[in-house]
Amino acid sequence: MRHLKFAPSWLRFLIIFLLTMSILFRFFNLDSKVFWHDETYALLRISGYTINEAKQQLFNNRVIGGESFAQFQGANPEKSLNDTIMSLAKQDSQHPPLYYIIARLWMEIFGNSVTAIRSLSACISLLVFPCVYWLCRELFNVPLSVSGVAIALMAISPIHLVYAQEAQEYILWLVTILLSSASLLRAIRLEDELAKERQRPDIFAIWSIYAVTLAISLYTFLWSAFIAIAHGIYVIITAKFQFTETVRTYLLASLVGFLAFMPWITVVIGDFFQFLISADKTTTQSSLIPIFPFLLMQLSRIFFDIDLSSENYLGYLITPFFLTLVGYSIYFVCRTTNYKVWSFIITLIVVPALPLIMPDFIAGGIRSSTEPYLIPSYLGIQVAVAYLLATQVYNGNGSRRRIWHIIMALVIISGLISSKVSSQAETWWNKGMNYGNPQVAQIINQTTRPLLISDALGNNYGNVFSLSYLLEPKVRFLLVNNQKNPKIPDSFTDVFLLNPSDTWRETIEKKYKSKTDIVYSDNYYSIWKLAKTRNLRRRNISPNNKLSPSL
Repeated sequence: MRHLKFAPSWLRFLIIFLLTMSILFRFFNLDSKVFWHDETYALLRISGYTINEAKQQLFNNRVIGGESFAQFQGANPEKSLNDTIMSLAKQDSQHPPLYYIIARLWMEIFGNSVTAIRSLSACISLLVFPCVYWLCRELFNVPLSVSGVAIALMAISPIHLVYAQEAQEYILWLVTILLSSASLLRAIRLEDELAKERQRPDIFAIWSIYAVTLAISLYTFLWSAFIAIAHGIYVIITAKFQFTETVRTYLLASLVGFLAFMPWITVVIGDFFQFLISADKTTTQSSLIPIFPFLLMQLSRIFFDIDLSSENYLGYLITPFFLTLVGYSIYFVCRTTNYKVWSFIITLIVVPALPLIMPDFIAGGIRSSTEPYLIPSYLGIQVAVAYLLATQVYNGNGSRRRIWHIIMALVIISGLISSKVSSQAETWWNKGMNYGNPQVAQIINQTTRPLLISDALGNNYGNVFSLSYLLEPKVRFLLVNNQKNPKIPDSFTDVFLLNPSDTWRETIEKKYKSKTDIVYSDNYYSIWKLAKTRNLRRRNISPNNKLSPSL
């Protein structure tokens, strides 16, 4: 560690440059990417309305415009902050309320635009840098070198840029993980230092910060319970599996943190039992991906991401390089640091990921919507790589150092390229079922008088809301409940069906004596166009009102 006490001036300038670029990437083009399904649900919760209330007002077989969705997409005078919390408690208790409370207050000040709500996540993401500095300072006990490289890696990490531009709680969760982890290491260090000086430590004062940050993390994301378990395993390892004073105080602090979270735990448990006894157990479809390719893809996305969901195989070619780098980083940390350092990194990487991976490993695949749950693993990997790079650029002979300078440069360049490509894209892999919305919107927007028909089943509610952000004001919506027969007015020249079931589509074809043609399809949903030619022939429509060509 003595070689890492001080950072050279070039590293300081590099950190400042990368931080500047990171800020630009985070705030650039915030409203350009698809505002997707999960983000629309987040804004629904922030608005204080429930899904049932939104469906009752919108899915009623009436023609409406895109402005009708605004009431359910942000802060509004009809609902209060208490309604926001109650909406989560009633229908979405797996999402604790802290982020949504902050977002509600933020939108009351800055408005309900996409830029406004995403700028909250971008601002929160800036807190990652001082927090990761604190964590590395506590873990490695060096002023800047490892901490500086870690800040540089976090600044240009594509995976963190993705969540820094989403209207969801994941980037706030990363900040709380860093805070709780750093405060845990601080508490252990202070207690050890005072014990060596034969001073009686003030246990409550030392561990109170950890208890508070753990409660904050739990109120941000439920998966923080596994972060607490990882911390507990780490404390037991550092105590050499003995029930020491440190273990007892950790358990007491954790208990305080969980007791503070108890009000929401009761809500979650009550919601779970209500789900078990409910007759309406609707499930969300989620595609399964082979687990090893998925994990390799996520590992690569920590450092390099040019949208691997597209037909771009450069990402797959570069994955072995990052796999080797990460593997050697973990090996190097375990070989060159004491158990109090490497055990923390290993538990942070492995423990929160195991409950996610093991059930899906048995099932033969992993769900495509589980990427955010791996944020603790991303963090542990980046800390290990930062330690390796910070160590190797100083050690060994000149040629060895030059090699590691090249490797470090490749990592940084990969991150910068990925951030630039991502910041300019209109859709990205994390948009899931709404990845193709720009293409769908283009198809609908280029028609003359379009009407989009959908029901409220499955994911269609979120899909309609997501599309509404990209469709022009001329587009109208006809939303029905329980796949009732829609009453299509004759004034629309182009009628589209969003993700209809085969039975419902055939019923519509039969009613209007027309056929439907598919105009867009992907793995998640499809868009069909209804040809109304026969109906319109019966009405003597003048030549000046001819239909626009079919798509």
